[in-house]
Formats: sequence, structure tokens, C-alpha cells
Amino acid sequence: MQDYAILCLAAFAAGMQNSLAGGGTLYTFPTLQRYLGDIMANGTSTVALVPGSIAGAWGFRSEVRQTPRKILLPLALPSLAGGVVGTLLVVKLPPSYFQAMVPWLILTATLLFLFQPTIARMSGSHDLSHEPRPVVFVAVVFFQFLVAIYGGYFGAGIGILMLSSLSLMGLGNIHRVNALKTVLAACINVMSVLVFWTDGYFDEPWIAWHFALPMMVTAIIGGYLGARMARRMNRALLRWLIIAIGFCLAAYYFGKRA
Repeated sequence: MQDYAILCLAAFAAGMQNSLAGGGTLYTFPTLQRYLGDIMANGTSTVALVPGSIAGAWGFRSEVRQTPRKILLPLALPSLAGGVVGTLLVVKLPPSYFQAMVPWLILTATLLFLFQPTIARMSGSHDLSHEPRPVVFVAVVFFQFLVAIYGGYFGAGIGILMLSSLSLMGLGNIHRVNALKTVLAACINVMSVLVFWTDGYFDEPWIAWHFALPMMVTAIIGGYLGARMARRMNRALLRWLIIAIGFCLAAYYFGKRA
């Protein structure tokens, strides 16, 4: 019971963290590593956090409705496709390939988000009422596909990566960007779960359901509460919280490599 309590607490914190800014995998994956192998811990963590992502997206539903479909759909499609590709990589290839890229990806994304206001002014995108420039939008869609591949592979820090790129389109304010990020993360994670489940059905199982199911419950609670908390937070405070989380994630992964 103590082990289940620890795992459920990690899932609750991860669900809340993902709704606020991302990085919730850093709670669940290391905790599950105490009981499972790396790939099974990865698969179980992803499954456990999917309901929390969906709950977070539901918590942001009013902000999501304000995002035009001509922006939402082109970003959702590469999220779905990239989630499949990334998860196939984790079950078919050695894990060392992406591990070397993780800290640099997160550090670059955090610096991008730090200087986002200046970059947004240079790109000419300031508010949702002004459509993002085609070049900017195409670049963001392509980057979203790369983020989704990484998200399907492991996922820690995809919130920071998406917040950085989506902010360049001028979605109005940080809460609307955060809402869109939460929906896209749910798309990535849903496809990742499908690949883990189907591949495990025909080959070695990648999901420890006896851990994943109770973790789902607390992740849902955490995801929904995190979305409500994020909406009430001061925009500037939330932005600096995201930046701080990004630097902490980068430091964590650079420390693992040292």
C-alpha cells in the first residue's frame, strides 16, 4: 500500500505539473523505475498520465474554444503522427540515441521562451485576431512534429518546447497558449499509449496495468486542479514559473550526463 501511495502521489503531482507547464514525467518515470525496467516504466508512466492530460484539456475548455480550427487542426495532426513515430522509436531502437539530445532541447526551448516577447515582436504576431505569418506558422507546425516525436519517445519537457514555439504565433496570452499546449500534449500521449499497448499485445508487454490504473485516477485530479490553478495565476508569474521549470529540467538532465 505504501508503494501504491507513493506512485499515486507522483501521478497527482505530475498531472498538476503538466497542466501548469509540463515536465510531469519527471515525477512518475523515476518513481516507476524503482519497480520496473526503463521501457516498461516509460510506457506505464505515459498511460498513467494520459487521463490527466485529457482532464487538463477539459479544464482549459473555454480557452480552447477561442482557438480557431485552422490553427488547432494543423497542429493536432503532426502531434498525432509524431506521437506514433516517437513511441515506435522507443520500443524498436536503443534508448541512447535521444538521451544525448534531451538537455540541449530543453535548454534551447527555455531560452526561446525567455526571449519570446522580443521574438514575437520581430515575427509580427501579437494577438489571435492577427493571423500568424505563414512562414512562422509552417515553422511552428514542423517543430510541433519534432516535439511530438520526442514526446512519444519520452516526453519530459514537451510542455516547455510547445509553450516556446506556440508563443511565437501570438495566441493572445499565456493561458491560451497553455490551453493549446495541454490539448496537443493529450494528442501525443494518446497515440503513444496506443502504440505501447498494441506493440505489447503482439510482443513484450510495455505497460504495468496494476500500477497504471490507480495512478490514472490521481493524475486526473491533478490535471484538472492544475488547469484551474493555472487560469487563476498571474500571467507574468506563470511565465517565469515556466522558465524556472525549464532551467531546472535542463540542469537535471545535464547533471545525469555528468
